[in-house]
Amino acid sequence: MKKHQFPRLKDKTTGLLNFLDYKKTSNKIGYAFIIIILAIFAFIAIVPLFWLLVTSFKTVNEINSNNYHFFPESFSIMKVVELWNKIKFGKYYLNTFIVVLGSMVTAVIFNGLLAYAIGILKPFGYKVINALVLLGYMIPSILSIFPLIMQIKNTGLMNTYWPLWLMFGANAYYYLLFKDYYEKLPSSLIEAARMDGCNHLSIFFRIVIPLSKPIIGVVAIFAMTASYSDFLLPYLVLQNQDYQTVMIAVYRLSGTTTLDTSEQLMLLVLSIIPELILFFIFQRQIMGTSLKAGMKE
Repeated sequence: MKKHQFPRLKDKTTGLLNFLDYKKTSNKIGYAFIIIILAIFAFIAIVPLFWLLVTSFKTVNEINSNNYHFFPESFSIMKVVELWNKIKFGKYYLNTFIVVLGSMVTAVIFNGLLAYAIGILKPFGYKVINALVLLGYMIPSILSIFPLIMQIKNTGLMNTYWPLWLMFGANAYYYLLFKDYYEKLPSSLIEAARMDGCNHLSIFFRIVIPLSKPIIGVVAIFAMTASYSDFLLPYLVLQNQDYQTVMIAVYRLSGTTTLDTSEQLMLLVLSIIPELILFFIFQRQIMGTSLKAGMKE
């Protein structure tokens, strides 16, 4: 079996600096300085999460003790199980899963359809619609919260997931990602489908969607992480505790005497675990999209 070969510095021929550049003393010093700075930032970013995880296993007496020690006297997974059963946290995970799944579907279907109409079909007045979407993108979303809540109340959608789903179905950023991708698709395939008698919806679902799996995956990941961490709109819409999500549960339980300090820290750990898992699984797609979002080939 062939062993995995890690990349070596002398094999580096692309990028701003290649192997020959690293032979210069000034470049070596600059490279070392950059590595040190990045290591410091990584340490600053990781330590709070690690501290939260470790401290959540401490007892209240350990947290309030004058003799501070970083690690708890004992790690017991039963503390997680006891807290899970005490606050019935599973239902909040289930509610959040429903919100996330619906948000992913609407983000892909609705924004994809609008981008297909504007980027490929280009009907009469499409430039005006595109300009209005871009204008809406420039308006802070917090300014529309009050009229949005009033519309939700008037339509009888309070304590339902529909407003949360539809919010991601009308997202200007996702629309722009789809539109930029669709405009680069080969027009010959779409013209061939039209000549075969396919209507616009058939072309979208049979031709465009299969060719758009990369951008669909990216938008789905973005919608997944955004809907999971969303707080304000779910807090205003979901007044019934039976429908509340993880973020609302964290806020509501943190402001009561139901949990002690140690349990509140463990509650925070339970709330961020799914996001950490999602990031480690899809970090390549997330980082790749962040780099390419403002670039045009």
